[in-house]
Amino acid sequence: MSIKDAKIIKEIEEQRPKTPAGLLSKQEKDRIIERGFVGLYRWYVSRSQKTRNWNPNTDFKWREFRTDHSEKLNYIIEGYFAIEQYVPDFVLQLLKVIRRSYGQSHFHIRWGSEEEKHSDLWENTMLFSHYRTPKWIEDYKHTLREHQWELPWDNPMHMIFYKVIQERATQVNYLNTALIVGGKGNDVDFINDTDLVLKRVAQVIAIDEAAHYNFFLEGTRLYLYYYPAQALEALYDVIKFFTIPAGNIIPGYDRFAEIVAKSGIYGPREHLRDIVDVAIKSLGVKGKNLLYKGIKRIRSVPNMDGTMRDTSTFDMVDYENVTSKVKRLFGHIGDYEKDIGLDDVYPTQFVPSGLSG
Repeated sequence: MSIKDAKIIKEIEEQRPKTPAGLLSKQEKDRIIERGFVGLYRWYVSRSQKTRNWNPNTDFKWREFRTDHSEKLNYIIEGYFAIEQYVPDFVLQLLKVIRRSYGQSHFHIRWGSEEEKHSDLWENTMLFSHYRTPKWIEDYKHTLREHQWELPWDNPMHMIFYKVIQERATQVNYLNTALIVGGKGNDVDFINDTDLVLKRVAQVIAIDEAAHYNFFLEGTRLYLYYYPAQALEALYDVIKFFTIPAGNIIPGYDRFAEIVAKSGIYGPREHLRDIVDVAIKSLGVKGKNLLYKGIKRIRSVPNMDGTMRDTSTFDMVDYENVTSKVKRLFGHIGDYEKDIGLDDVYPTQFVPSGLSG
């Protein structure tokens, strides 16, 4: 080989992409994930404005709200009211972490505006129940806001998995509360607590929480598809260390948690069966036990070409299922963009990760 030929080959090698064919660089994966979040956010807002645009003051028959609920039910209402008082913290703390992502941060602001309505709803239930005086409620709000809720994790990937579990938990709480005040609960302590106005309050919020859960579910699939090993580790951490937000700073929270657990609204059994199991199944994870065992075996090993790959990842997740769901999401985004004309300007397109199980 001549010196000239060797020089040409060297120049070609220096220009060769560092990422193997079929695989994406971190920068490219992050760009695609962000495009997915922006499209998901636009699609979500359009649907929410059409289907869930309710008013906490004028869309409920507050004069028909009962004023003779049992003490336990009043304590449950008080607990929900207390949790929702931390909406400013929920919005502010996470916004600082995800502010660089247009799609995630703008959705988060929208999420906060919807959670603000939940806070107003629970304040109205407190006022119209007459269980506490307006002055007591005002004083309690000040007491609650003396403490600030802090993020359990300070990175977007962990927090979106946290939101999946948290939104599903909240939805289950409100669905089961609606059953109790609708006269279909199994706990005799609530046998005389039927209240159709309160039932509708719980149902309306549960519908919102289902929509939030689905948004975050779609977002976590983006991470699972493009960063499977890191995403599974984040999911593992969240499941292992999850706690209801603000539970550690709300006065009397342990009593509230005891009541909702004994009533079958939300306790350890419901958390595992109706929240964790449902969430991981929806994400394509093959089960808690495989996740718990497999996460300890994930390690990076070199391929023949010198790049690194993560072992054990595909033992834990149905990657084909995740791929299908991510393609479906980009299909929904594409259909929406065609409806409004964005496909002619800046279309959002699915790009394969290059990974396989």
